[in-house]
Amino acid sequence: MASFNRVILVGNLTRDPELRYIPSGSAVSEIGLAVNDRVKKGDQWVDETTFVDITLWGRTAEVANEYLSKGSSVLIEGRLKLDSWEKDGQKRSKLRVIADKMQMLGGREGGGGGGAARGGGGNRVASGARSNASPADDFGGSYDDGGPSNSGGGGFPDDEIPF
Repeated sequence: MASFNRVILVGNLTRDPELRYIPSGSAVSEIGLAVNDRVKKGDQWVDETTFVDITLWGRTAEVANEYLSKGSSVLIEGRLKLDSWEKDGQKRSKLRVIADKMQMLGGREGGGGGGAARGGGGNRVASGARSNASPADDFGGSYDDGGPSNSGGGGFPDDEIPF
């Protein structure tokens, strides 16, 4: 039987992105994401928070470092990966998400997109796997390995919704 490993999360960063470069020159960034879920316990609705570690690679990692900060709202799409290691003779493991796509949520002015101090973010997408995406695909611009693009040519202005 075939397997399927896809995760889509929307949440807020728990810390600023930590960008580094590996010896091959590839950028890698680690972020923490807090994802809330409302559940009913008795007569009360309670928020349950799940904390998820996420790894971003390439241009997506660089975009996250440039535009996101603690508290920024993002959508992450990726796959689960189990890391295992041994410490002090004890086996340990941790489930993390390897992101394929990142979309910054919130407005340009102080919203979840990173705030005015870090350049905002709007609803931009960063993805190393979408090099053939056009600005119209994301309603106003996308980030891929070629860098930011929102130069007319079929894209929608950031303040217009195409439906």
